Amino acid sequence: MSRKKVDRIETELHVVDINAKGLGVAKNKEGAVYFIKDVIPGDVVDVQVYKKGRRYFEANPIKWIKKSPQRTVPPCDHFGVCGGCKLQHLSYEGQLSFKEKGVLHNLSNIGKIDIETVLPIAASKNPYYYRNKMEFSFSNKRWLTSEEIAGENKIERNGLGFHKPGMWDKIVDIHHCHLQADPSNKIRNAIKLFAIQEQLDFFDTREQKGFLRTLMIRNTLGGELMVLIQFFKEDQEKRRLLLDFLKNEFPEIKSLLYCINKKGNDSLYDQNIICYYGQNFITEHLNGLQFKISAKSFYQTNPKQAEVLYTIGKEFADLKGNEIVYDLYSGTGTIALFLAEKCAKVIGIESVPDAIEAANENARFNQIENAFFEVGDMKNCFNDSFIERHGKADVVITDPPRNGMHSDVVNQLLKLNPSKIVYISCNSSTQARDLEIMKEFYSVIKSQAVDMFPQTHHVENVVLLQRKINR
Repeated sequence: MSRKKVDRIETELHVVDINAKGLGVAKNKEGAVYFIKDVIPGDVVDVQVYKKGRRYFEANPIKWIKKSPQRTVPPCDHFGVCGGCKLQHLSYEGQLSFKEKGVLHNLSNIGKIDIETVLPIAASKNPYYYRNKMEFSFSNKRWLTSEEIAGENKIERNGLGFHKPGMWDKIVDIHHCHLQADPSNKIRNAIKLFAIQEQLDFFDTREQKGFLRTLMIRNTLGGELMVLIQFFKEDQEKRRLLLDFLKNEFPEIKSLLYCINKKGNDSLYDQNIICYYGQNFITEHLNGLQFKISAKSFYQTNPKQAEVLYTIGKEFADLKGNEIVYDLYSGTGTIALFLAEKCAKVIGIESVPDAIEAANENARFNQIENAFFEVGDMKNCFNDSFIERHGKADVVITDPPRNGMHSDVVNQLLKLNPSKIVYISCNSSTQARDLEIMKEFYSVIKSQAVDMFPQTHHVENVVLLQRKINR
């Protein structure tokens, strides 16, 4: 989409909505649409317009004529800078309303479907400190505030935090993050201070050099901790210095890991992860089940809401005990194992080999013998041969990535013609697109949004599809 730079003032815009990226939405008297940073529904603002898209303008607020009654004071000092929590300035009730409204808008406008029952959005009991995984980056050229640049004091340029939105080579140094419970902040700050004191080189993204690259911290509801340091190069003496510091300073760490990553990107999935101390996994508990979480494992980042999400999926499926269930895009098998006790057998399909290995291991770990998993590209392996091997599914659970289901998968689902489909999605627009394709043969009986990611614009949605006719 072409965009043109604009430089003008627009006055007294009434913000009426929030778009999918967390920007406020307003229209002027002529009906032109504006996407505005840092505003929420109910605000009335003057704005500086800086960019024109095909059907909208982008703008920054320069004066508040009126502030929304839903506006709150963000608790985080980094709000508006790090880009992580875009909705801290909106009351939690307002966040829920915005998310629920957005899901229903997509289902009705994109999917063009009728829903028999829309259940209230499932709110999170913990709007803060809910994440079980955080990833931070080291930088020797951190992002500086205007006050720091104008000041006369010597500036510490090393930082450990999040990438500044729109600035791929700059890191916002984070002092306190409100998304993961302590000791996450204590560990991160201790690592940064120790590394500076010991003159360990922070990574230079632009030059691709340095020693300390990334930090990952994972935790469980039971308090188990995993810490993974990603080094850009091997330096045994310095590596041991830092890892021994962590081992001694934070004895509660159950899994202390590292890797040496010399690639151009910091993705872990093709890296050799080495256990320095403890064990190479931590264990999460969910509805009486135990899941081994490794450094590369996918697991819902909000574990308390994950149980809510899966419980809704189980209730929608309404299994009687004799069904064959397919779990498409099964990941590490959490949903399949969650449902196993309620069906004759469940078969998961996933394209990531490590995820399938973890799913099988978790099935053995929980002594579940009626769950089976296959690895393969969904559009290729979910075929007639798969159905012949495992039997025709009565119920299908599908939880695809953000871009939704491939058209071949949708067509195979329609050919399979199960009595029920439970569609879980982290992107209600692509979910609605897929539902529109299936609406000739399936009715949407129920829909319920689940707030997995408070303070952000992201939301999960679960729908139950019931077969209209036998074919």
